[in-house]
Amino acid sequence: MGSIDRADPVILGHILALHRDLHVHVHAARAAFGEPGPPDADRIQSLCDTLGLLREHLRDHFEQEERGGFLEESVTRMPRLSQAMSQVLAEHPALLAELDGLIGTLEGVDISGPSAAGAWTAAERDFDRFARNLISHERNENAVVQEGYNEDLGLVD
Repeated sequence: MGSIDRADPVILGHILALHRDLHVHVHAARAAFGEPGPPDADRIQSLCDTLGLLREHLRDHFEQEERGGFLEESVTRMPRLSQAMSQVLAEHPALLAELDGLIGTLEGVDISGPSAAGAWTAAERDFDRFARNLISHERNENAVVQEGYNEDLGLVD
């Protein structure tokens, strides 16, 4: 049985795996934007599929956090982290909405129109902003967990 002063390595391993999976999906989307050539229907559909998988994974990740889990456990260990946890959880709807907006924009691109390249460039810029927001969110989440478990995950600088 583990001590309350030490983090459960299974829980911490699970956290790291979840975040690693998110980063794999983010990297896949970045790679899709970086493929050479103009945005055609197949490329846009492929990217929308990739972003859809990221969105599903992110939604599942957020639902797990909202049902309890490691953030709640961190607050149980250190109640003063309650506000920080609330702030992390409050970011979930905005992150999902940001990703939904990006997917909606891409789905609405008229590839035969003159603005297709501009829409693609704007979508790439919006994705970069979303990715930065997600990374910031994860950094804040990791900080709460690290402090609550008094365990350095090696993820917060």
